[in-house]
Amino acid sequence: MSTTIERHVGAAGPDRERRIRAESRIFRSPWTRYGAILLVVLVVVFPLSVGDPFLISLGTTIGIFSVGAIGLNVINGYAGQISMAQPLFLAVGAFTAVGIGAQLNLPLPVWLIASAVTGGVAGLVVAPFALRLKGVYQIVLGLGLIYIGYFVFVNWRSLTGGNVGISAPVNMTIGPLDFGKLQIGNLLYTYQQGLFIIVWLVVAVCMFLVHNLVRSSVGRSIIAIRDSELAARVVGVNTNRRLIGGYILSSALGGLAGALYIAQLRYASIEQFGLEMALQFIIIVTVGGLASAWGPVIGSAVICAIPLLAGKYANLMPFIKPDSAAPDGEWGIPAGQFSVVVYGVLLILILLFEPKGLSDLLSRGGRAVWRLVSRSRRNTAVEKNTAVEDTTVEESTADEKKAE
Repeated sequence: MSTTIERHVGAAGPDRERRIRAESRIFRSPWTRYGAILLVVLVVVFPLSVGDPFLISLGTTIGIFSVGAIGLNVINGYAGQISMAQPLFLAVGAFTAVGIGAQLNLPLPVWLIASAVTGGVAGLVVAPFALRLKGVYQIVLGLGLIYIGYFVFVNWRSLTGGNVGISAPVNMTIGPLDFGKLQIGNLLYTYQQGLFIIVWLVVAVCMFLVHNLVRSSVGRSIIAIRDSELAARVVGVNTNRRLIGGYILSSALGGLAGALYIAQLRYASIEQFGLEMALQFIIIVTVGGLASAWGPVIGSAVICAIPLLAGKYANLMPFIKPDSAAPDGEWGIPAGQFSVVVYGVLLILILLFEPKGLSDLLSRGGRAVWRLVSRSRRNTAVEKNTAVEDTTVEESTADEKKAE
């Protein structure tokens, strides 16, 4: 057991500090640096290369839910806790953006950072209560927090508009740049295209930070707590401090996602942040893969795409019927309910056959393909070398015969 804990929290030794500094770097190799540059280029070019506004909106939605799921994965995946309260933190960040970005009309960095800060503060308030509970009681606490948040926000009418909601045209400027009508050279971006760029840059930053955090000494201690809280305490890990830090980070990313969500809709209602969203996030991190860097993004892509694609292409699928103007007695699953059915089936299949999620499945598939390609290259190289050797032997034999 001590070996496992030392691997997580870092064994003592002269090179420990050097190893921790190396593992704390955002870019550990030139390949990750080049990959980040390529991602930035793709984020800027993709919105203009895809002319369909539906696909731009879908990509933005996937990115927003990825940010919230990355935060939830810190607690549910790496820390081994159970949190159902992520919609509350999204609501806190969302209405912070309404107040600062729409009502006060402050620029994008201000309301984006403020939403993350208020979400983190909400997590700091919730964490001590959550850490006193385990298992199903944490689930009950999360559900209770969602309903408490609903009561608070629905009665804060000046900020939220109550049950009706409120228009939220947030300020999208960063200095001289206005991402609501962005222009780079001769390239003109619409509001949704500019927001797409912002969202996926935020996703990239969150992925890099969380991925490198969990490989630092702090992250290894959080994983050690998940594996064995008692053993982590024995080797000197302050478990409460580490888990509270995890809750703060998780809720801060939730607040960030809520602010981006409101920026996309330009409308805010507390009805958007209820039990259905809580279940969506749980399914996203489970289907994508707990404690996985790419799991939240993959899970968000699958779970967010299903209802939107089902609604748009219902006429092309015989087993789905449109929600509106469907004749009585027509066989099929209504488009609005199709996603619920798929969520349930997909979750059961993942838990039974692929408990590590789609990210692990894709990772193993990628490694298998790479092994096949490498083996094929080696076989080709061996065949070429053999052919060259045979040719050399034949030429040598021919020269010997001529000499005789």
